[in-house]
Amino acid sequence: MKNPVGIISMQFIRPFTSESLHFLKKSRALGFDFIELLVPEPEDGLDAAEVRRICEGEGLGLVLAARVNLQRSIASEEPAARAGGRDYLKYCIEAAEALGATIVGGPLYGEPLVFAGRPPFPWTAEQIAARAARTVEGLAEVAPLAASAGKVFGLEPLNRFETDIVNTTAQAIEVVDAVGSPGLGVMLDTFHMNMEERSIPDAIRATGSRLVHFQANENHRGFPGTGTMDWTAIARALGQAGYAGPVSLEPFRRDDERVALPIAHWRAPHEDEDEKLRAGLGLIRSALTLAEVTH
Repeated sequence: MKNPVGIISMQFIRPFTSESLHFLKKSRALGFDFIELLVPEPEDGLDAAEVRRICEGEGLGLVLAARVNLQRSIASEEPAARAGGRDYLKYCIEAAEALGATIVGGPLYGEPLVFAGRPPFPWTAEQIAARAARTVEGLAEVAPLAASAGKVFGLEPLNRFETDIVNTTAQAIEVVDAVGSPGLGVMLDTFHMNMEERSIPDAIRATGSRLVHFQANENHRGFPGTGTMDWTAIARALGQAGYAGPVSLEPFRRDDERVALPIAHWRAPHEDEDEKLRAGLGLIRSALTLAEVTH
């Protein structure tokens, strides 16, 4: 199947535990082809074998999202944090194997900004170069391990308010090309691209065969079709890039419009979202299908 379309399960509940397993079947019943989970932490109590059994029984694919932080940062100046980052990415490969996933995506470098309570820092040119070099070095160590295991890491650029390591598609391409391993590709998210790219379609086309995972998100992270994204142009660019991989929908909800309310927090649904999810799925799937038609 070209471009299987999936849903980020984190919109249902975080963390995703054994009590959340019924959402796997629900996602399949809604018409999605795969589900994207955070790489489980040991304290989550998630039974990997059970998740894999259910997904295989439902014909539901699985993609993983890495949970990096300042203690798991291959870019860090601190040796312990760099070691923690490498060890964690190796654990992600093991988790992918246990769960039956192939792709592990996310900001693999592990340097969150505002959402982690760390303000931007005025790095010198030498410090910036060193951080970039450490990022490449760390990924160069783990990417071949992923490739040997039949897995691939997807390096995701995040907007400038969430990280100061990899913000743009061009930067992600530079890092992936410097590593030069089939165990590392680029993961793109239109929410972040909307802030950082001059042209989302051009950035997709520039990524080309490096693209291993794609998240189709509105400019405001709502349901597809409720914002300003040009899904026709985006789908056409994916086709031009030769991308036939998974496409995730990641609608975050904001169920409280009060002033000064933090919006970086996960919230449980306050309404039945099934129809909106089906509609978003239909919109993206239609755009991908029609993009294959040439005139």
